[in-house]
Amino acid sequence: MKTHDTAESLPTADDNCVNLDQPIKRGTSEITSITLRKPSSGELRGVLLIDLLNMDVSSLIKVIPRISSPGITAPEAAGMDPADLLAIGSKIASFLLQKSAKADVYLVA
Repeated sequence: MKTHDTAESLPTADDNCVNLDQPIKRGTSEITSITLRKPSSGELRGVLLIDLLNMDVSSLIKVIPRISSPGITAPEAAGMDPADLLAIGSKIASFLLQKSAKADVYLVA
């Protein structure tokens, strides 16, 4: 029988950080990891939430510059390796879930 985990036992992580398989070149430096933060509703303006959940590339390219650190530009986001874009997209999609839905996902997994 499975029991409900408390928030303390759910995976925590600085899992808002994505290590890039293909670093982004900016001048003479390279960006090898990107930290994302949960967007506010205003930062999602002009994007359909369902498109983010479906990891629509155009929607991700609009949102990534708004919530990434270091700040990634839209052209840099558009030029990302598809595997890196998918990793970032899954993080963004997880931001849209309520805590109770995340707990249910962890219980099933």
